[in-house]
Amino acid sequence: MSSKVSNFSDLIQRVTASCLLHPLAGISRADDLSDAGDDDDDDYHNAIAEEQEEEDFDDNEDLKINSDWGGGDENPPPRMAEVEMLMSQVFDAVSVMKRAYVSLQESHCPWDPDKMRIADVAVVAELRRVGLLKERFRRSVSGGGGGRGGRWGLGAARMREVVAPYEAAVEELKKEVKVKEAEIDNLREKLKTATSFDRVSSKSKGKSKRRVSCTTQVELFESTMGLAKEASKAFTSLLLSLMRSAHWDIAAAVRSIEAASSTNATMNNPTATTTFTDSIAGASHAKYALESYVNRKIFQGFDHETFYMDGSLSSILNPDQHRRDCFTQYRDMKAMDPVELLSILPTCSFGNFCFKKYLSIVHPKMEESLFGDLEQRRQVLDCHHPRSQFYGEFLGLAKAVWLLHLLAFSLDPPPSHFEASRGAEFQSQYMESVVRVSSSNGGSKVGMAMAVGFPVSPGFKVGNGSIIKARVYLVPKN
Repeated sequence: MSSKVSNFSDLIQRVTASCLLHPLAGISRADDLSDAGDDDDDDYHNAIAEEQEEEDFDDNEDLKINSDWGGGDENPPPRMAEVEMLMSQVFDAVSVMKRAYVSLQESHCPWDPDKMRIADVAVVAELRRVGLLKERFRRSVSGGGGGRGGRWGLGAARMREVVAPYEAAVEELKKEVKVKEAEIDNLREKLKTATSFDRVSSKSKGKSKRRVSCTTQVELFESTMGLAKEASKAFTSLLLSLMRSAHWDIAAAVRSIEAASSTNATMNNPTATTTFTDSIAGASHAKYALESYVNRKIFQGFDHETFYMDGSLSSILNPDQHRRDCFTQYRDMKAMDPVELLSILPTCSFGNFCFKKYLSIVHPKMEESLFGDLEQRRQVLDCHHPRSQFYGEFLGLAKAVWLLHLLAFSLDPPPSHFEASRGAEFQSQYMESVVRVSSSNGGSKVGMAMAVGFPVSPGFKVGNGSIIKARVYLVPKN
């Protein structure tokens, strides 16, 4: 090594001296320059050769690669050429991915959605490209064998470590995109629901004023009344189940409902006779007494266009327009989910109806006994609609009655509703019994006159003469 350094230093001194003695300007021919430096070149090449031998001795591993190529062949074998080309493609893909990622970062400030989308697509494309190159590299290494397999495997592992965070980030972005798309769909549905009522007047102005057939509306009214009956039964069943779970005295509750019904009957008809036993409905028929209580509360004020929630007189001042608006609102609201509607417009007319009727039906002591607190009542008083099963079942009943009310005021004239009083004589033309007459009191006789024990749901008389019968609980008349 010391000999190599000495020769190299001596060579530098000789070249310097030659340059001083023979300046470049004085050389007129290339041959002269070549002749002047022949001796110097020989020494220079000898020094370089010695230095190369030392480096080759120190880097023995690199010589193994040359031996794999086949000794002194200038062109590498096809396998090595393929690996070199593959690595070149990897470096190119990583460079492009880095530039795309920088563009993605720059698109955040200032916010540029279009630029961000383009950069995101570019990053994802290069990640996929790197993944394909990785797979090609893995197959190439696994098929080649040899002592270098461990080294190539280590490089592939390092590449996986580098690419893995980007792949994880892409998966997270995909999840966020799906969540955002779901939110957009939900907001689009809510917007459609919120603007449905605003289309009432514009539709009526843009279309012909051909009125919907009265017969069709009557049929809709009858079918909607059937839905209201089913909703009333469902809500009553849930309420009765909660009462039993809370260990209520069902018989006492039935007696209380019957007493209220008797009081109303006396107020409406002071001459009515109510000579019944203490409890009309048996234990198995308590649901009818409870349904009577619920229907009496929720149908109260049905004859007014807003259930007496305000002093509106639209049905009198502009009856034709009011009828058209009621039917359009019915058509728009029919397919709506009441929970979704009230989550957007909690204090709309229907929302105020729900507030009023819930507070009327569910007494504070009842709610505290059933649920252990007054949380739902506090939410209703704060103009919020609870997201509970009980309140959801109540909303189903409220919507059915509200739709029935809209249909009633879309007819000309609106149907008149009636309710059988306790003690009234049974009339099959206007009433239907919720239980079989022969089983209403075990020992009743054929041909015995029947009377109304208490009303269950109201009936309606439509303008075309159709009758929707009132549902009543019958008992033998004493």
